[in-house]
Amino acid sequence: MADYGKLGELLIRKNIITEDQLASALLRQKKSNLRLGEELIRSGMVREEDILSILAESMNIPFIKLRIETIDQQLIDKIPARFVTHYNFVPLKEDNGTLNIAINDPLDLYTIDEIKLLLKQPLKISLATSAEINEAIKKYYGVGAKTMAQMLDDSQQLEIISQKEKTTGEGSSEETDDPSVIKFIDQIIRQAVKERATDIHIEPYEGNLRLRYRIDGLLYDVPVPSTMHHFQSAIIIRLKIMSDLDIAEKRLPQDGRIKVRIDREDYDLRISILPTNFGESIEIRILSRKQIFSNLTQLGLDQYGMEILNTMLKRPHGIILVTGPTGSGKTTTLYSCLNKINASERKIITIEDPIEYQLQGVTQVQVKPKINLTFADGLRSMLRHDPDIMMVGEIRDLETAELAIRTALTGHLVFSTLHTNDAPGATARLLDMGIEPYLVASSLDCVIAQRLVRLICPHCKEEIKPHAELLREFDMQNKDSKNLIFFQGKGCDQCNYTGYWGRTAIFEILNVNDTIKEMILNRIPSNTIKQKAISMQMKTLRQSGWEKMVEGLTTPEEVIRVTQEDAI
Repeated sequence: MADYGKLGELLIRKNIITEDQLASALLRQKKSNLRLGEELIRSGMVREEDILSILAESMNIPFIKLRIETIDQQLIDKIPARFVTHYNFVPLKEDNGTLNIAINDPLDLYTIDEIKLLLKQPLKISLATSAEINEAIKKYYGVGAKTMAQMLDDSQQLEIISQKEKTTGEGSSEETDDPSVIKFIDQIIRQAVKERATDIHIEPYEGNLRLRYRIDGLLYDVPVPSTMHHFQSAIIIRLKIMSDLDIAEKRLPQDGRIKVRIDREDYDLRISILPTNFGESIEIRILSRKQIFSNLTQLGLDQYGMEILNTMLKRPHGIILVTGPTGSGKTTTLYSCLNKINASERKIITIEDPIEYQLQGVTQVQVKPKINLTFADGLRSMLRHDPDIMMVGEIRDLETAELAIRTALTGHLVFSTLHTNDAPGATARLLDMGIEPYLVASSLDCVIAQRLVRLICPHCKEEIKPHAELLREFDMQNKDSKNLIFFQGKGCDQCNYTGYWGRTAIFEILNVNDTIKEMILNRIPSNTIKQKAISMQMKTLRQSGWEKMVEGLTTPEEVIRVTQEDAI
């Protein structure tokens, strides 16, 4: 078998390093006490993949790409996580009693012999990089598998502790203060940030604790160790302590906040705890302080939309409404508007529930219903602070709507949100609340309806030809479609085989001009207002989505998914 003394010669022979580089690495190796291969990788002279491929060739061992391998779940269940994480290997397959495993150090004979003794069967070795081995362990054994295995080893009386907690309702201080619990939670959060998740869901079920990440608007199951549910109480108590919540209260919902720093970037974690039949369910919203858009063009607005919005932002008074369902990016759009017009000569006050991002130079107020600080009460108080611009997080009732409209009529620019399916629907919603038509017509300047669509992964983007059913969906079957080309993501490592990476917004912007105001005064139905607005150049959500498809930014399926109720 080859040894690391010959490794340098092999690397020189393959023209990966020079003799001078080898001599320099050998000198550094004496000081670092690392093996030659480790020193070469640490110094950046070679990649781990280069060393392993050369060793694999010289030792006649397969060098594999673990990310494209599929491992039988029965084999994963057979090999305990504590063995895999301790010895840093991945079981690949079993053939006639021989177990094929992937390791990253074929010369560590001591470890290989220990694995043989523990598993009591002959081994066949394949090589893979340490990064791919770690990713495979996360994929098949779950996030934090190593930490969970250590926690189980350190807590032989875990089942007894769990039973005590069920009967007494008190958390174990030892379990809660265990560094392994802290490390496990840290791994869950770090992995979520790494995968660009916006939310973490920890959901209890009978005999099971489920972990899901929301990535680009959709929820994905995250593999976790099957023993995770044993530590349900410890995980919840630790998160409560971190967010300064009452650890003794298990019957009522609670909300808290944690500030963390991950890889030199600051994040706000919004914690929401909800009691369920099998324990407390946890939702963690991840908010990065770098996610505020300073430029409106980054939101996805086209030139026509930018012109309308820029005109509205220059007005001294009136209401600008942003509509859409939860998670459609309304808050980001509002913050981007405020960020654009934020200047030292203007006083901007917001009342929000909750405050998602801190805006420099903007006075932000948090709604607190328990002490009767509602949107309406906050809006009244804000008027006494001499504001120029105000943002009301959401118009939920008649009182808030009336106050927002009267505030706009008294010379203030007001931003707010409303839950409607499209932009013209906002006028009908305000009228249904009981607002007089003349108040709506005289105060409302602009309504922006929006949705978020996933962007095609740039790493696996490929062309597709539109089929007839798709063209019918977009009312394009009678138009020239010969030269139409759409794109989709094939799925790759970069996008976790979803075909998507990131999101952008599609918009429907209703410019409330004199014609629309007249229709509002006459209580014309919103669908008629919509048709009139379309005739005056308003693009619907679906038309905006069509343009994003033609530009190759998103897929037809995405546009259909978020605009089904808005078919033209």
